[in-house]
Amino acid sequence: MERKGRLLDRRSILKMGLGAAALAAGCASPRGSARQVEREPGIRERERHLANPRQLTFGGQNAEAYFSPDGNQLIFQASRDGFTCDQIFVMNPDGSGLRLLSTGKGRTTCSFFVPGEPRFIYASTHLGSPACPPRPDLSRGYVWPIYPHYEIFSAGLDGSDLRRLTYNWGYDAEGAVSPDGKTIVFTSLREGDLDLYLMDIDGSNVRRLTERLGYDGGPFFSWDGSTIVYRAWHPRAPSEVREYRDLLARHLVRPSKMELFLMDAGGGNIRQVTDLGAASFAPFLHPDGQRIIFSSNLHDPTGRTFALYLIRADGTHLERITYGEDFASFPMFSRDGRLLVFASQRNRQAPGEMNIFLADWVD
Repeated sequence: MERKGRLLDRRSILKMGLGAAALAAGCASPRGSARQVEREPGIRERERHLANPRQLTFGGQNAEAYFSPDGNQLIFQASRDGFTCDQIFVMNPDGSGLRLLSTGKGRTTCSFFVPGEPRFIYASTHLGSPACPPRPDLSRGYVWPIYPHYEIFSAGLDGSDLRRLTYNWGYDAEGAVSPDGKTIVFTSLREGDLDLYLMDIDGSNVRRLTERLGYDGGPFFSWDGSTIVYRAWHPRAPSEVREYRDLLARHLVRPSKMELFLMDAGGGNIRQVTDLGAASFAPFLHPDGQRIIFSSNLHDPTGRTFALYLIRADGTHLERITYGEDFASFPMFSRDGRLLVFASQRNRQAPGEMNIFLADWVD
């Protein structure tokens, strides 16, 4: 599943023409108003940090919803409304005002608002082909695709003025913007390994942040802009190194083990937070800068189900947050820490369905 990353199966250049802009306008809709989520008493008691949960989307595969700086909008990726692979949408925090923002071509992922400007960034494969790229062959085990035609773009919040920011056919995606709107942290394969990079908001001044062999990805800035949190897996044994390089040569990674890391916003002072031996990913820092919420399968010996967890930045006080569904991920706190948005398969009405949920956060 591309969505279990900041890719995760569910996580290119011409200016957008009038046809694409019209398509975006045509998707505007007041539908999908939020609905309260009823939880069984046992689950409600265990999910003590989540109050007043409400469901914002209904049907399809919706994931990676992230707040605008003022908290008045959510941007997310979804396969829905006739699209067979993910496109970028925006909606209000009550689920209304749904609009398509991306071109409707290729596969898209990892959208994020640009603070201080009416723009957003995202990654798309549409320059390689307007069709959805093929899904990976899972006959040799579960893997994530690292599509070689992913490039990072920015566009206006009406979908217009599309600008290409990266020029590297080896994979550029998983981008997030700093709170001051000046820089983008992202994952790239441009130097032969999956590492983190910084670039200015216009795509210039690219600099590498990580050097260790392995997959460094899914980065986010803290709300105060001082820290970057990310996920990583660094193979050590010769057999792990061989498998990693073999898969990477085929534009694949195997995410069965990932840990959480922190670094300073400029790339220094890298430190490992978790050592759980599980697939832990999609980390985001609480506005207090001392706690990280993330998704992991550490509770499931089969590795098939994922829940949200909270941990201190020093690696202590691990706590499970969600229960009662097969998959929960992509959490993000609002700037004031009062709301949590996340993707979940709870209340699904069809196999594979995933929706966006919003809850009040209770400390």
